[in-house]
Parts: sequence; structure tokens; C-alpha cells
Amino acid sequence: MTVRGTGAGESGRRSRAVTSSGRRIGASVPGRGGSGIHLVETIRAAAPHQATRTRTGSRIAFAGDDLRVAVREGRESNLVLFCVDASGSMAARRRMEQVKTAILSLLLDAYQRRDKVGLVTFRGDEATLALPPTSSIDIAARRLEDLPAGGRTPLAEGLQQVEKVLRLEAVRDPRRRPLLVVVTDGRATHGVDPLGRAHRMAAHLADTGVSSVVVDCETGRFRLGLGERLAEHLRAEHVPLGEVSAEALAGVVRSETVGLGTGRSA
Repeated sequence: MTVRGTGAGESGRRSRAVTSSGRRIGASVPGRGGSGIHLVETIRAAAPHQATRTRTGSRIAFAGDDLRVAVREGRESNLVLFCVDASGSMAARRRMEQVKTAILSLLLDAYQRRDKVGLVTFRGDEATLALPPTSSIDIAARRLEDLPAGGRTPLAEGLQQVEKVLRLEAVRDPRRRPLLVVVTDGRATHGVDPLGRAHRMAAHLADTGVSSVVVDCETGRFRLGLGERLAEHLRAEHVPLGEVSAEALAGVVRSETVGLGTGRSA
């Protein structure tokens, strides 16, 4: 899975970005991205002015404004931020064990792709930044050892915490684009108008332009479809996963074939 659009972040192996290496896709003037002289485009920029410039023999006369640099498209690293329902609305304890296993697996993947991974959990009446964004497997392992589960479902508070984390990371690391992965069944049971507040917060996050996916863990014969409704408000990809497993959850994030921002089922 990749962040939609083309970024300009640190070189990595996940999302499309304008980088200093990779496939050449165009040219620009210096200072607007790109690296290395693009000789053909520099000559093209100089050619219309040759009649008015001093020439020596058959040589082309260049001016500073003629210089063009190559714009290259490669891959960038990202922040993969999980927002996970740790309440009692699902099989929370088993789910958290699977999520912990998945995140540790993804950290190995992130090390190779130069990503950061973070984790927000929500349960009871609050949300917690259980794992501040990191690329350190050792730090993640220590933070993930004991994550509590159970209680009511403060979905809106979870999304509010996500907004705070993303806002802070945008200051700390402005070139690293985020990918938000919300693991939930879409239920909200804490506070006044819990579902309405959650949907309004999701719409607010969508307005910030963050690329998101909702991993819908709703199970059972009769389903409410709340995960899909959340994805619509978040303008996120909806992935109906059913039972959460570490292998399936890691696969959702590793996949580079799922398009983000459609708000439709994969």
C-alpha cells in the first residue's frame, strides 16, 4: 500500500516521490526539484536564443537561465500510523496480540523501506499513543509488551489522537508523508453522540488529505456496516478483513496494489 499522489520525501521503498535517483520523468529549472544537469533540455532552452548571442564557430552559446536539471521519480519512506480499537467491542485481547505481531513484522519491513511506524490505541474513555513513531525494532518491542484491552469504544477520541500525532510529526518530519491504518469494526460507544462525533472527526482528518485505510474487523452473521461508513467519512480504502491476523494485517500495509482514497471496498 502506498500514499496517494507523488511526494518529495526521504528516499525509501514505499510511495512514489520526486527523488535524487530513479526514473527520469522530466526537467525543471534549478531550485524547483531535480538533480543533475539535463543536457537535452538545457540545449533546447538555449536554442531559440542563438541568433542574438555571440557564437564561436558552431558552438552553442549558453546563458544561466538555460540550465535545466533532471527530475527523477523514485520511492520515498513514509510514516505508517496504526489506530487500533482496543475496547471490548471485539475479541480485543486476541486482536491486540495479532496487531502487536503485525507491527513488529512491519517494523522489519519498515527498516528495509526506511519507514517509521506508530500506534494509537483507544479503549474506555481515552486514546493513547502506545508507540510514538519509530523505526527502531527494539523500542517497539518494549512498548508493545503490555497493551491493555477491554472497556467501551471511544472511536472519536482515537481519531483525535491520530490528528495530534500527525500534526506533531508534520512539524518534526515535514517531508515524510503519513499512511493511516484504522483497525476497527466501526463501533463507537463512549460519550454523547459517539458515532456522530467519530464520523465528524473522520471527515476532518479526510480534509487534511491524509491517505487512509480502514481495516474492518466486524464479524458475525448480522453486520451493521459501520466500518464501511467510517471509511466513507474518512475517504479511505475499505478492507473487510473479518478476523484479524498478523499475516493478513501486515499484508494490507505491504501490498502496493490497493488504491487509496476511493472509499470503496477492495
